[in-house]
Amino acid sequence: MAHNQVEQFVLKISCPAASGIVAAVSGYLASNGCYISEMAQFDDETTGHFFMRAVFRFNAGVAGDIEQLKANFNSVSDAFEMQATFYNQNQPVKVLIMVSKFDHCLLNLLYRYHKGELDFEITAIVSNHLDLRAVAEREGIRFIYLPVTKDNKTQQEQELIKIVDETGTELVILARYMQILSNDLCKQLSGRAINIHHSFLPGFKGAKPYHQAFDRGVKLIGATAHFVTSDLDEGPIIEQAVQRVDHAYMPEDLVSLGRDTETIALSKAVKYFVEHRVFLNDNRTVVFK
Repeated sequence: MAHNQVEQFVLKISCPAASGIVAAVSGYLASNGCYISEMAQFDDETTGHFFMRAVFRFNAGVAGDIEQLKANFNSVSDAFEMQATFYNQNQPVKVLIMVSKFDHCLLNLLYRYHKGELDFEITAIVSNHLDLRAVAEREGIRFIYLPVTKDNKTQQEQELIKIVDETGTELVILARYMQILSNDLCKQLSGRAINIHHSFLPGFKGAKPYHQAFDRGVKLIGATAHFVTSDLDEGPIIEQAVQRVDHAYMPEDLVSLGRDTETIALSKAVKYFVEHRVFLNDNRTVVFK
């Protein structure tokens, strides 16, 4: 059997820091005929919280039952007050992509998906405009048009949540979706919606940020991929990308470079998420790369 056909599982754990966690987890897996191929851990001394990610498989010849393994893990998780989740690495994460008119982030995600860099299943592409419908149709992906006005916003957000639930979507990707989500929707999607945002110093709010950056002579531009929260563009950061610029860059050059940094930061953040490498840590994240 080829290496990538062996069923691999990921165990994600977060709990209050204590002595003996690693021994208890690795002991449990070993005693149940499992082989751990990768393990990462982090003890956040500022919060007293412990995070761990283990990749494992059943040893050859062991008739492993993952459901049984999960059920009996309570003996370990209860002792350490753990939040523990098991994932089958061979089952792609279901993602829903939201777009408006800009296509660069969507096209980059699709490209990496086709190249096998991103292991996910796209449940739908949802948009408040029709501009990218042809892209979805060309890919054979369900396209859902949900135009948003201030009068129908609540109704359209309810429709979105219905689609997320019906399709079993585990991650919503805002690939330059140019609508602010309501607080209520942000709460419902907490920890499972990623947005991409341009980043400059100083922070430029509002329209045409690259033109504002040009007017202020910035030397560094970037992009930030973060979890969506009700504080606009303030959510826990997963990944950031930066590029140096100088006085010779015109606003359209900055826009072009900005597209690159946005696609890089977003695709990396999505990759970390679908590989179960991201942990929420209050207002921050822990990402095992």
